[in-house]
Amino acid sequence: MAIRKHKKEYTERAKELRKNMTSQERKLWNSFLKNYPIRILRQKILNYYIIDFYCRKANLAIEIDGNQHYTEDGLEYDKERDNLLDAYGVKTLRIRNKEIEQDFKNVCEKIDLEITKQIALN
Repeated sequence: MAIRKHKKEYTERAKELRKNMTSQERKLWNSFLKNYPIRILRQKILNYYIIDFYCRKANLAIEIDGNQHYTEDGLEYDKERDNLLDAYGVKTLRIRNKEIEQDFKNVCEKIDLEITKQIALN
């Protein structure tokens, strides 16, 4: 199943999110993803969702999850979203804010391994 073209009304919101990244997103972007050898996009719109970071070559969505993701509503929303992305062939890698704050090196290694694995599968 191919990813449908995104809704244009999401463009302004995506731009706003790029300008106002969380401290964890900013750290991951500036210290690792921005200079990663494979192109990674920030706040990429896929259908009706805005993905924190997206690697097209690996079909990988990287989501940075704060506390709101661990409420009953947040868990349900993320499950639906991940299932839809999966149906389009996009794998979602979820990383907790705490992981970035407390074990940044491991987060970078985890992302690198997942990108490598996903590229090999595609």
